[in-house]
Amino acid sequence: MAGMENGRQSVDTRSIRTIGSSHVDDESSLGSDSEINGFTSDRQTDKYGFIGGAQQHTEESAQDLPPQVLRQREVKWLDMLSHWDKWMIKRFNKVRLRCQKGIPPALRGRAWLYLSGGKVKKEQNRGKFQELDSQPGDPKWVDVIEKDLHRQFPFHEMFVSRGGHGQQDLFRVLKAYTLYRPEEGYCQAQAPIAAVLLMHMPAEDAFWGLVQICEKYLPGYYSPGLEAIQLDGEILFALLRRVSPLAFRHLEKHKIDPILYMTEWFMCAFSRTLPWASVLRVWDMFLCDGVKIIFRVGLVLLKCMLGTREKLKACQGQYETMELLRALEPRYMQEGFLVREILEVPVTARDVERENYTQLKRWKKNRGELNFKSPPRMHGARVVLLSEPPRRQDLQQNPTIVVPQPTPQLKKKGKEENRSFKKKSIKKSEPVEIPNPYSLPNEPAPPSADPPAPPPVGNKSPQTETELPRQQPAPPTDLPPAIEAPLQQSTQSLSSTEQDTYL
Repeated sequence: MAGMENGRQSVDTRSIRTIGSSHVDDESSLGSDSEINGFTSDRQTDKYGFIGGAQQHTEESAQDLPPQVLRQREVKWLDMLSHWDKWMIKRFNKVRLRCQKGIPPALRGRAWLYLSGGKVKKEQNRGKFQELDSQPGDPKWVDVIEKDLHRQFPFHEMFVSRGGHGQQDLFRVLKAYTLYRPEEGYCQAQAPIAAVLLMHMPAEDAFWGLVQICEKYLPGYYSPGLEAIQLDGEILFALLRRVSPLAFRHLEKHKIDPILYMTEWFMCAFSRTLPWASVLRVWDMFLCDGVKIIFRVGLVLLKCMLGTREKLKACQGQYETMELLRALEPRYMQEGFLVREILEVPVTARDVERENYTQLKRWKKNRGELNFKSPPRMHGARVVLLSEPPRRQDLQQNPTIVVPQPTPQLKKKGKEENRSFKKKSIKKSEPVEIPNPYSLPNEPAPPSADPPAPPPVGNKSPQTETELPRQQPAPPTDLPPAIEAPLQQSTQSLSSTEQDTYL
């Protein structure tokens, strides 16, 4: 049996570690990558990539936005990502509001990386993931990871094929984390977290997103002994007393420990519990505001399932209660309903920390010191950013598609070039000589079909001859003196107007 296990393991290892292999694994009932990517007629995927609607109630719970609204939100998010540090420090409430409305799908992966602090972590540790990826890894953790790969969203197009590109990247991310944090190693609940990230970003970005979630958002959740998740179970139970006293008394009466129903909820961040549309909305708020969102989701589900006497009549014992919590009603997990209820739960980060202090004190009194001391928990993206202030280059966006464009020749000389251009234009626009219709007697008449005009009376000076083309015909000299005065005044006013224009 052990030989068969080792033989199967060697086949799996080869398929995971060989990138770009076109061989079909006999154990895969769904065929090779090429078959999956081709999609036969009976393998329809939803808009999230799940084959056959495997993530239940997605179509009913999803809320499709009009394209115009989606484009407007994308423009706003692009502006925020371009000035991320300013928005996080000065206008974080606006960032929170936009996360509550939902991040546009086209920008969700990039926004998650910025919210979690993975972008800064990645830029400050350039080449680290490639270094970890090139190492073989601890055989103890490698074997466990390979056994868990096919269990992570097996009906998603990314992970449906054994040894496919999705499972390869998942293996790389999880193996790299065991090398990055060898004292923690690998926990099975990390696999769905990494898989959700891989659905929205490349392997390196998903690795740093996983690091931030494990170290900043949910510290100690995946450490040996799972003491942090047990402590948070007690915090959830204490908060339930205030949110839904009826559900609290029922669970206390039947002695149902929180670890029995909330472990998968919290450790997987509800990625294996809720419909996918709701999962994405919960993660948008979770990466923005921290673990208090996870607590709120748990409190909403407990209140909806056990918060009325009619509900409690159907579960008179521990077994019936656990079955009820394992089969949550779809209407309570619907995207719109769930998000509204989450925002109305009166639980803040300060409430979580206050209760954490109380439960930790009680833990030490009853069980002694914690075996694994995890780093302090960061409540939201703003706290994460302020804990490790980024450099300006850490937040620069690196486009994945670069379109080469011809660079126009820039003007370097500035004013001098403008002056030369004006001179050239002046030379080009020289006035065309117009023949003088009032030629002098000693000048030849201009060639024209019309009869020549009569010559002017009197002798003119050379200066007058040059000015003749610009002057109107001379007024008659036999006008009365009363008319000459207004003409002189008009000439004076015209000259003053010209002076004002030049001033």
